[in-house]
This record gives sequence, structure tokens and C-alpha cells, in this order.
Amino acid sequence: MPHRARIVAVAVLAATSTVLATAGCSGAGGGGDAGGAKTINVLMVNNPQMLDIQKLTADNFTKRTGITVNYTVLPENDVRDKISQEFSSQAGQYDVATISNFEVPFYAKNGWLTPLDDFVAKDSAFNQGDILPPMTTSLTAADGKLYAEPFYGESSFLMYRKDVFAAKGLTMPEKPTWQQVADLAAKADGAQPGMKGICLRGQPGWGQVFAPLTTVVNTFGGTWFTKDWQAQVNSAEFTRATKFYVDLVRRHGEAGAPQAGFTECLNNFIQGKVAMWYDATSAAGSIEASSSPVAGKAGYALAPVERTASSGWLYTWAWGIQKASRNADNAWKFISWASSSEYEQLVGSQLGWAKVPDGKRASLYANPQYQQAAGAFYRVTEQAITTADPSNPGVQPRPAPGIQFVGIPEFTDLGTQVSQGVSSAIAGRTSVEQALADGQRLAEQVAEKYRGK
Repeated sequence: MPHRARIVAVAVLAATSTVLATAGCSGAGGGGDAGGAKTINVLMVNNPQMLDIQKLTADNFTKRTGITVNYTVLPENDVRDKISQEFSSQAGQYDVATISNFEVPFYAKNGWLTPLDDFVAKDSAFNQGDILPPMTTSLTAADGKLYAEPFYGESSFLMYRKDVFAAKGLTMPEKPTWQQVADLAAKADGAQPGMKGICLRGQPGWGQVFAPLTTVVNTFGGTWFTKDWQAQVNSAEFTRATKFYVDLVRRHGEAGAPQAGFTECLNNFIQGKVAMWYDATSAAGSIEASSSPVAGKAGYALAPVERTASSGWLYTWAWGIQKASRNADNAWKFISWASSSEYEQLVGSQLGWAKVPDGKRASLYANPQYQQAAGAFYRVTEQAITTADPSNPGVQPRPAPGIQFVGIPEFTDLGTQVSQGVSSAIAGRTSVEQALADGQRLAEQVAEKYRGK
């Protein structure tokens, strides 16, 4: 969370900008074949990987297929709102959108997405078997049909400055516990002028502070809901995990933590302002990019644990076709290209192998060129993704799938409201106990709805 979950550390386009992959723009209604020109409209999040695809589309996909791709690019919160409005109304203005494994089950159930199984069956070159199983499973709905293809996938892990640790005589365990991380954060705090021990998200949002925090709750033995829909937000385990997280970031975390999300932590890490960072595996490509001042200086460890064997999340930004699209065939051709091993090769050769949208294909992890460029992190990333288990992320059974989220539509509002109290606790304006007591009341309202079903 995704993560996503998500998420840019470079200058991005204005929130309302529409970027065209080639000259020309179709009108409303999902593009089409106007005067013989084939076009599709794609609505997507402004993450670095998506910004890269804009640079490559015209000279590669459009040149080969004759299909013009009109991209509308928005920040994560904005794009989620726009996609929800577009797909729920089935307006048909956009053919393809970036959705995640959080949305797929609900969108599919509501009939907002086009199943992809027939397209996959006819497109042997796509090679669905090469897609990592956790990704395929997470994008398959309850009816057994596949509704999206991953552009890139991610889990979460711990990033740290190897040079800083060496200078301080510190050692990072391969599989650290959260207590070990807290101890290391205290020792690394101040290791360099202005450097803090760790960066952890504190920004409100179900996909911001609660993406990493829910993984901490899971491994500390907590859960949002029991299997029979009993709310557990103010339970002893949930409270202990949240207090641990809040105390850690308040004592040894980044400046401005209550407003820090993925982007801010990425910038802090790259700029040498923090010694450690727990977050999405997709960050490694930016950290190891040739332009990064800390390239080659970072180490990567598995997500910290307490009571569980693993704790990394599972998230993917994926391509889905709106059911109302009148250009499903051309939309699939775009998805087939954008999620292909061919596209990964294109990015590797033109933009650098560290920038490949990874985390989705087994073949990439066997590619010697990628292994060389991503040697610092690819093994840990692959292990984190393949061991993530959304159906069993904690110490007790869950009523809905999800690691860093609860797989129900109400979680976007619930998680966001509770996160505001947690962020306030990080800022020192309220206590964790009060924030979770308020959250418990909200969670009980959601639980009551599901118990009645």
C-alpha cells in the first residue's frame, strides 16, 4: 500500500494536467477510432514508474500498433477519487485506469471491470504464468476471474545506510525484530549532522500512516477485526503496537513526521536526513538510481517482526479496463505491452535496470542484467513479495483479506479517520489511547454492519 500505496520522489506533473503520449487527443467517451485513428484514454497515478511509461509509449507502443494513448496523470489521493467516480458511473471516458489489489474485489463485484481471462487466453506472448502468483491471486475476484494485470508489485522492507552503520559499529540483522530496530534507531540518531535514526510515515490516510502501522499491529498480535467482526482497535495488542510506533517516530523519527508520507520519507532517506526507513520495496529503484546521492550506500532487510514469521505487505498498481469502455481490444493491447517482459527490457535498456517496474514477473528476477543493477535489493524484494500472505497476516483469523489494509470498502473512510488521531498523537496533540478509543467507536459501527449480514 499500497503503498502505494504510493508515491513519487521526483518533480511531478500538476494535479490537473493531462499528458498525451502522442500528439492528438480523443474526445470524451473513451477514445475510439475517429477518422481511422485508434486511441485509448488511460487514467493513472503519478508515480515514477508511470511517469517513465509516458516517455516510452509514442516511440514504441504507438509506433508498433498505431494506437495513441492519452494519459491523464494525477496524485494518488486525487486519482483514487477520480477513478472511483468514473468507474462507479461507468461514464466510459477512460478505457484503462491504475487500480490496486485493494479495489479489484469491490470493482469486480460491482460490475465495473472487464474480465481479462479471454484476452490472456488468446495472448500467449503475455505469459500469465510468469506473473508472480501472489500478484495474480490478489487481482482475481471471488468469481475466480482475473480483472487486472500488475504494472509493478511491492511488499515492504527496512532500508538502512550501510556506511552509517559501519561508522557507528552497528549491525543490521537479516530478519530484525521491531525492538532491534528501535535500539538501532536510538544509536544511529545523530550519527551525522542533522540525521535522525529512522523515518516512518506519520501523514494521515489509510494508505499513508496506516500502511506501515497496520503491519506493525499485525506482527504485535493485533487486528482491526476478529473473524466474527468484533472491533479490536483499542485492544491491548493494537494499542501496544501503535504506542511503540508513535514513541519510536517521536523519539528518533524525521522532522515533520505528522506530515510525512512515502514521498517525504524517500526524500529524507535520499538526502541523508535519516539512517533507516521502513516502507515499500518499490522505493529501492529511486534509492539506487544513478542520480541518487545514496546509491550503493543502502542495505535492505526484511520487514521487522514481533510475533509473526514475516510482516511485509502486498500491493500492486495494476491496469484495469472499465466495463463501459468501447475499446477493450485496444485497451488490452496496451496492458499486454505495459505489463510485459518486453516492456521491462525496454526500460532496462533505455532508462536503466534499477528503474524497471519490478515485483510482478519471475523472469525479471532471473535476468542477469537486472540482478547486477538491483543486486542490493532484488533478492529481499522477491522474498518479501512471495512470502506475503494477505489471507493470514497475523496471529489470528481475519474476516477479510489484506495485510496493510482490511479488504472492505469501508476501510478507506475508517482507516483515514482513525489515522487522523494517530497522526495527532505523533504531533503530541492527543494520546494514543484517546485516538484508538475514538477509532474503536468507528470500527464498531463498521463491524455491526457486517455482523448483520
